[in-house]
Amino acid sequence: MMSKSPLSNLDNSNETPILENQEFRRVYKNLDQLILILLILVLPLFGMIYLYQSTGEINWDLPELPVVFGQILSGAGIGLLLAQDLLFRKKIKVVFDTDELLMKLKIYANATRERYFILFLVALICSAGLLFFGSAIYNVIFAVALFFFSVAKPTPERIKRLLKLNKEDAEIIRLASRPD
Repeated sequence: MMSKSPLSNLDNSNETPILENQEFRRVYKNLDQLILILLILVLPLFGMIYLYQSTGEINWDLPELPVVFGQILSGAGIGLLLAQDLLFRKKIKVVFDTDELLMKLKIYANATRERYFILFLVALICSAGLLFFGSAIYNVIFAVALFFFSVAKPTPERIKRLLKLNKEDAEIIRLASRPD
């Protein structure tokens, strides 16, 4: 089944309709900006807590929390890491129910947005866990979350592969991802 793309509606001047290009670009850029903002928020927070924990010289007089709370936090972090991947894969399957490229991109963007909010939550859980419990498990969970932050970042090639786009549609996504 061929997907309907803006390039199939071209006139003789071989230009993609401007409004459609802008919509693809808007969806892609908004997603990219969200991911960068989430990463910018979580990296310094975890970094400061990690440095605080590794030096051990600063005393914030934090309350002693029960060990079971730390186990719940680490379990939640691991569970959310697994859940974000499973939810993403499930939501991406809906893409194959439509032929319209813009709709496919929006479905992908929503699934990716949800994935990154979960990864952000995992990073916050790791920050809190490391702050209160100082366990190395939070470093490992955070490292896996960062792995997903980088590997799952939307790129034209990744979108093409996940959505199984033809060359024409992949080119539209590539053009939408280019800087202004």
